[in-house]
Order: sequence, then C-alpha cells, then structure tokens
Amino acid sequence: MTAGDRHIVVSLARQELLLFAGDSCQARYLVSTSRYGPGEKMDSQCTPRGLHRIRACIGAGLAPGSVLVGRRPTGEVCTPELASRLPARDWILTRILWLCGCEPGRNRFGKVDSMQRFIYIHGTPDQEVMGVPQSHGCIRMRNTDVLELFDQVGIGTLVDIVS
Repeated sequence: MTAGDRHIVVSLARQELLLFAGDSCQARYLVSTSRYGPGEKMDSQCTPRGLHRIRACIGAGLAPGSVLVGRRPTGEVCTPELASRLPARDWILTRILWLCGCEPGRNRFGKVDSMQRFIYIHGTPDQEVMGVPQSHGCIRMRNTDVLELFDQVGIGTLVDIVS
C-alpha cells in the first residue's frame, strides 16, 4: 500500500489514532489531545474536529526525541533530565505531521484555520501519559509511534478528527 491508500481517524473520546488502509485498520495508537477539549477557534488551545489532510511531513532522518521549535530542529535531544528542567515547555519531538483543514468555515480559513493554528501530530517526551487529554491543541504521540506512523503516511493523507 502507498501513503495515498491510507487515512487516519483520531477519536477525541477514546484518545486514540487509527491508521487505515482502505477499510482495514492497520494500526492503533494511544494519543493525547487538548486538555481544553474539542474546538476550532484560533487561540483556544482546543483540538479541531473535522476532516484534515497532512500538509507537511517534517523531521525525516532526525533521531528519536529530537526537539523541534518552529518546525526546525534545535540540535537538542529531549532526555528525562532536560524535560524535568523545563516542565512547562510544550515539547514537539521526533516528527511533525502538520495538518490543514479541509472544511471552509469549520477548520479552514479565518479564525478556525487549523494550519494557521499550527495543529500537528507530533512526538512528546516518553514520560508523558497517553490516553489522557493533556496537550495544547495538537495530537501528541509516543516517539516510537510517531516514527512508525510517519513512515506510513505522506503529504495529502486524510486525517478525520472526531469527537
């Protein structure tokens, strides 16, 4: 199967991401979405719902745990010690799948534009709990899981975020 044959469903209620090839579920991952719940408005820090597509795949070739700021690697690799020194930091690690909304007025354009809100699927420190909403709006995954997912999808892969 190619990346074009695949699509993703993220369930906010179950805090899981499912990777499909056609109608067949190929993988299931625990995730962490927004602690503020679902929502589409700019600056809400909520996870937007609806149909999206992957706009960009960022971080190919970086070591697991590599720190990204502004979608660029800093040269750091997140360790438990580094994470404990900066507990308030919203860590974006390993890979980024940057999402673009597909539904004008719901998650695309104006004050509800997921891409302009920098909504990603990305790695997070290994000590972070999955299966519990704790993010600042993005979809957090374990580093090993985002590495695996990254290699199976590509630009244009559809991502449906459902309540």
